Amino acid sequence: MVTLTPIEVELLRNGLTSICDEMFLAIMKSAYSTNIKERHDHSAAIFDAAGRVVVQGESLPLHLASMLGLVEVVLERYGAENIRPGDMFLSNDPFVGRGSHLPDVAILAPVFRDGELVLFVSNIAHHSDIGGMAPGSMAGGMTEIYQEGLRIPPIRIVQDGEILRDVLDLVLLNVRVPRERRGDYMAQIAANRLGTRRLEELFRRWSRDQLVVGCDGIIDAVTRRMRAGIADLPDGEYHFEDVLDDDGMGTTDIPVVVHIRIAGEEIWLDFAGSGAQVKGNMNNSFAGLQASVLFALKVLIDPDGATNHGMLEPVHISAPEASVVNASFPAATAARAQTCQRIIDSILGALASAVPDRVIAASNGANGVATFSGTGPDGRYYLYMETIGGGAGARAYKDGTDGVQVHVTNTSNLPVEALENEYPLLVERYELIDGSGGAGAWRGGLGLRRVYRGLDHTVTFSGQGERAVHPPWGLFGGQPGGTGSIALLHDGGAREGLTIKPASLEVGPDAAVCIETPGAGGYGPPGDRDASSLEEDHRSGKYTADFMRETYGYEGPGG
Repeated sequence: MVTLTPIEVELLRNGLTSICDEMFLAIMKSAYSTNIKERHDHSAAIFDAAGRVVVQGESLPLHLASMLGLVEVVLERYGAENIRPGDMFLSNDPFVGRGSHLPDVAILAPVFRDGELVLFVSNIAHHSDIGGMAPGSMAGGMTEIYQEGLRIPPIRIVQDGEILRDVLDLVLLNVRVPRERRGDYMAQIAANRLGTRRLEELFRRWSRDQLVVGCDGIIDAVTRRMRAGIADLPDGEYHFEDVLDDDGMGTTDIPVVVHIRIAGEEIWLDFAGSGAQVKGNMNNSFAGLQASVLFALKVLIDPDGATNHGMLEPVHISAPEASVVNASFPAATAARAQTCQRIIDSILGALASAVPDRVIAASNGANGVATFSGTGPDGRYYLYMETIGGGAGARAYKDGTDGVQVHVTNTSNLPVEALENEYPLLVERYELIDGSGGAGAWRGGLGLRRVYRGLDHTVTFSGQGERAVHPPWGLFGGQPGGTGSIALLHDGGAREGLTIKPASLEVGPDAAVCIETPGAGGYGPPGDRDASSLEEDHRSGKYTADFMRETYGYEGPGG
């Protein structure tokens, strides 16, 4: 019987993680779209032959949602006996493929040893367009998944090492800017080939039985850590309710409710009472709910631990079917990340009384999306999509971070230089919004303002935001953060406010689009903020003199 020491298991885990990281870098360095090569909206993972995630690269936690059930679906559809070396499978569908939304396209490759299937490598990338009724496939106004883009069940994209051109041609025919999409798909396929080669090199050091035992050990170690972390939480029942602003289609004040019960080494999270599935595309699949829950628990109880299937064993999740947190077919799900953010804030809010030193106040609670498309002055059609960060919540010992993506959407803000180099767009302003971080003993992070203008052409703009009505809440006396907004700034000075989820709006070169993202909540009473922090707030210009005076009674140096 093969056994491995804990040190050997950790050596194997690090070897597999290194392969994931190299796959991630390969996609980043060879992709065509700014969304992947600059914003890093992609992830990589390795599965065992049973479909369990063994290691996932430290990139986007939400992408765990789109990969957790992928191997299981492929095995169900094809059977292990019909999967061959050199195969790869493509999928993006939230319902038949157990993903989370259509722009996240996963590609999976089996890895064989001595003719036996032993592992899978997989990667996933957010494609800037997957077809559908609106450029970028993320706009408001879409009411069913058919309108959001091309649905891809788990199908072969590579067979016997050769790309199936008919399949790739079908996919590319249904998307905008196919040359860019093709480049991103080639980067994903190349990364899986790299991962397969690296695993074959790793096989020289580990026998087949050692790999099986080692993968079990890696997953079991995470389960033990999760159980120990849960046991460290106070037993009891906890409750919290937050609210989504709207779905962009007339439904407002959508509740996200969580009931949590902790008993020993296990935890139950029940989302009964959350709003019904909505007409707009704010709906979340169960996979997205699962990833959100696992992220929230990881940051609370085991932030330094690995991420894999072992996290699931002591965690029990239930949610009403056909609800906004667990949608049923054919719900639109493109903006599911907005709901994922609110799910996480709700879990943190519920457990604030249990572990006040670990939670943070509400973060910006959004995944602000901006999509611009059109035919530029050079006569070429382009499509640009990005998500924009905001404030991160304050905690018991530290101010919140300014202008970042939070929780499961761990992407970067695209540098202005990269945007303007590739697209006929001008960023007129890119700055932190003064006063948008909630006051407190520790202040919330500040939101961002970005102002875009099309250069000598009319652009089609779609946006997706949240926390325009319900601000990010503070904790233990901390004040709420600032809200988000989207507006047109017309030449001549007029400001035209828009809804927080505008869709396919034509904007001429005589107007600019202004997007302001939410700040975040503060932690602790503002009166407890120390003098050195107040002086730094004053010097930094992040708060106006009037705000400092009214909120903190601070008159400046010597005041």
